[in-house]
Amino acid sequence: MAMSCKESSKAAAAAAAAAAMDNGKYVRYTPEQVEALERLYHDCPKPSSIRRQQLIRECPILSHIEPKQIKVWFQNRRCREKQRKEASRLQGVNRKLTAMNKLLMEENDRLQKQVSHLVYENSFFRQHTPNNPLSTKDTSCESVVTSGGQKHHLTPQHPPRDASPAGLLSIAEETLAEFLSKATGTAVEWVQMPGMKPGPDSIGIVAISHGCPGVAARACGLVGLEPTRVAEILKDRPSWFRDCRAVDVVNVLPTANGGTIELLYMQIYAPTTLAPGRDFWLLRFTSVMDDGSLVVCERSLSNTQNGPSMPPVQNFVRAEMLPSGYLIRPCEGGGSIIHIVDHMNLEALSVPEVLRPLYESSTVLAQRITTAAVRHLRQIALDISQSSVNSWGRRPAALRALSHRLSRGFNEALNGFGDEGWSLIGNDGVDDITILVNSNPEKLMGLNISSTSGYNSICSSILCAKASMLLQNVPPAILLRFLREHRSEWADTNIDAYSAAAVKIGPCTFLGPRVGNYGGGQVMLPLAQTIDHEEASIAHTAEDSMMPGDVLLLQLCCGMDENAVGTCSELIFAPIDASFADDATLLPSGFRIIPLDSGKEAGSPNRTLDLASALETGAAGNKPPNGLSSNSGATRSVMTIAFQFAFESHMQDNVACMARQYVRSIISSVQRVALALSPSGVGPHAGLRSPLGTPEAHTLARWICRSYRSFMGVELLKSSGGGNDSILKELWHHSDAIMCCSMKAASDFTFANQAGVDMLETTLVALQDISLEKIFDDHGRKNICSEFPQIMNQGFATLPGGICLSSMGRPVSYEKAVAWKVLNDDENAHCICFTFVNWSFV
Repeated sequence: MAMSCKESSKAAAAAAAAAAMDNGKYVRYTPEQVEALERLYHDCPKPSSIRRQQLIRECPILSHIEPKQIKVWFQNRRCREKQRKEASRLQGVNRKLTAMNKLLMEENDRLQKQVSHLVYENSFFRQHTPNNPLSTKDTSCESVVTSGGQKHHLTPQHPPRDASPAGLLSIAEETLAEFLSKATGTAVEWVQMPGMKPGPDSIGIVAISHGCPGVAARACGLVGLEPTRVAEILKDRPSWFRDCRAVDVVNVLPTANGGTIELLYMQIYAPTTLAPGRDFWLLRFTSVMDDGSLVVCERSLSNTQNGPSMPPVQNFVRAEMLPSGYLIRPCEGGGSIIHIVDHMNLEALSVPEVLRPLYESSTVLAQRITTAAVRHLRQIALDISQSSVNSWGRRPAALRALSHRLSRGFNEALNGFGDEGWSLIGNDGVDDITILVNSNPEKLMGLNISSTSGYNSICSSILCAKASMLLQNVPPAILLRFLREHRSEWADTNIDAYSAAAVKIGPCTFLGPRVGNYGGGQVMLPLAQTIDHEEASIAHTAEDSMMPGDVLLLQLCCGMDENAVGTCSELIFAPIDASFADDATLLPSGFRIIPLDSGKEAGSPNRTLDLASALETGAAGNKPPNGLSSNSGATRSVMTIAFQFAFESHMQDNVACMARQYVRSIISSVQRVALALSPSGVGPHAGLRSPLGTPEAHTLARWICRSYRSFMGVELLKSSGGGNDSILKELWHHSDAIMCCSMKAASDFTFANQAGVDMLETTLVALQDISLEKIFDDHGRKNICSEFPQIMNQGFATLPGGICLSSMGRPVSYEKAVAWKVLNDDENAHCICFTFVNWSFV
């Protein structure tokens, strides 16, 4: 009887719940029921119907609720969770936009002051020099000479400064005032940096200087870190500025207001083999402003007395840092608003003339240092927000440490400092390849090689072969991408075999030219990509007879953005084995390509002595408002190559000879690739580039068109009566993809026109690495196999439309394909030609 009463009560409750649902009323849950549902939600936000029924069976307090209603509860719960997350996100966006609006208003006020200053200056010149294009304005701090639109600042000679503690405090306060006037005032005329327009997805407001001594850059932005943390990160310059070799704190002096004065010695790597590194003797002043802002400012301690000094250091040129630093203000709701100013005199006259744009360009300074600091701060803030993700692919801090080691090791090899154990050995006088040997590698970057993996007892020395070359009319980003994706074009396996025989290679003993075995069969396993498009990856190659066990290639690739102005492109790699440990020694090798022209400022802003006359010239006579010419890409760049080899000490001469030969072969390959990657130069006054302009290419074009007419009965080209030059040009510019493949079993491609090269996403040099079978899927290969006899017997075949793949793996659709035999002058089959009609990327 009791059991039936209980069952009847359950039935009544169920009926009541069903009636409530039927009436559209909301089911009210007790606190115990909500608690049970919340527990399940945290374990499984989207339970299946079986799991919901199981929950009802396990929780008697939910037994009166229909499974359908529980499903509705979970739907509502997920909706509320989504709304909460969206509300939190929008609140964060609102705080960011509020802070950005405040920053933009401050920047607008600063620009208004700069405009007023320029208008006053222009009025002054009009009153005093109405008819003289040359004028001189003397002030108490500098002499400005205007000539032909250029301003030259002549800094007066100051008497020696007092470097006693009281004198250092005076220098610090003066540095603070000058830095703040640059960061928030009009002490420097700032213009927007090319290619860095401010916006919601940009790193902030980036500007470069015009008309001031040296080179200067400025950045303003928001970061999601507290001011003290920002200051801590920025003061540790070697952690984010990869060209910084070391910063040594020589002395620390506290100040009365709780700040500190530090005396620093800093060294910066040279970016190429053609110039020495730079070093600085600095004063750094850290203080807190009255409004709570944190300020870190620096300047060079030159021409001082009564205090410590730093004498000249071998292999370095003493450069000057003018008042620079960081203004860090707390932001409402968390985070910081930062102003960064970098202002330097890098002594450009001490380097060859071709490299001076690297030392005279504020754009290059902004890319290398100023924006690098902001990107590093944003990356750390992103790391903190994603700290709950533990997979290897999302461990940016660990990956950043590896890429930092690769970059630092490459810089050390490139510069070859004596205090790291490097010594120069004589060259053979044939070219400019430099050979350095480190017979004491334990000193190298403080590593204990005997205790790290990757070396054995016979590996006692390291050799570095390096060289620099000037490239013309080759976009660095495109060249770097080609070197990354087509390793077989520059790696020489024959040299690898020679080096293995000479050095008696063992497991991971000879790490340098093993990259030659990463030719066509490498598999790239991307690890991560930072917000500034720096990519870390591992290349895997199968084991081969010379190297027991699998060999991996740890690789860093950056600077692949073609639109970035003044960006340095790098491909740096180091062989590792499968048991790669955290403390394993890395011997980085690779390429660095630095544009020389994209960072060159194009003269002064459009300012004349008479503002009215400038306005009267109209749009046709005005230059761009920021005075910077637009750059579609660098026309000149310098490439630096450095390869490291570990070897047995008594084999030095053999290894040096092999290294020279290997680097020379790489230089030759790079020159050939660069020639193929340069713009074609096809135009009304230019001929086709090599190898298209060769007699063989003209002959092949004539054979292709003649054979098409013979088999198809129509002309392939609109105008077929021209000479060989016109036939080749028209074939090259044909809208359909035309490509030839050999008649061998491999069916490798031997020629393609511009559309064919674009469709395959390759170059004429790398075309030979692609076969007909690789670009088709199984269905396409079946069609080719079924139509091949018809092509050989009848001479042509038409294939239905379909999908093929480019060399990068991108699907390409085409309306139809036509194949025909190409006959030579003796009517013998030379190759098979394909044309893909109306192709496009899917």
